[in-house]
Amino acid sequence: MNKLVQTILVGTLLVAGAATVWAAGAPDPVIGTWTLNVAMSKFTPGPAPKSQTRVYAQTAQGVAMTISGVAADGSAITGQSTLNYDGKDYPITGSPDYDTLSLKRVNGSTVKAVLKLSGKVVGSTTRSISAHGKVMTLSSKGTSAKGTPFDFVAVYDKQ
Repeated sequence: MNKLVQTILVGTLLVAGAATVWAAGAPDPVIGTWTLNVAMSKFTPGPAPKSQTRVYAQTAQGVAMTISGVAADGSAITGQSTLNYDGKDYPITGSPDYDTLSLKRVNGSTVKAVLKLSGKVVGSTTRSISAHGKVMTLSSKGTSAKGTPFDFVAVYDKQ
């Protein structure tokens, strides 16, 4: 399996994750189940995964994110984390390219994440959710643990 693709997807995720309820008790728009729209996404370098699903659930500790899917070579993609929008580092599993994420909310529909490996910044992801709440876009740039640059735009449809 292309570990870079798995890593980036899990990490982006990463922004993909997040937590705490937005101002005045409004629900977090990321909560729910999201499926990767491979045709609308772009993975440089490729190849793209065959499939990926992200599930976000509000918990007392923050937003729990679970990632599952199938990589281009048929191997499993898995990852998980519980995150908050407070700029602190949170551990994430499933990626050899980063081991923590920190998230900050830009506004009600956009979150920026910093990806780190052993405390060193290796990339960033911006998560945007459409005005109608049905499309999530994760734009990620950085460098893998092997030194390969990546630039991904992953588009997800809400289920």
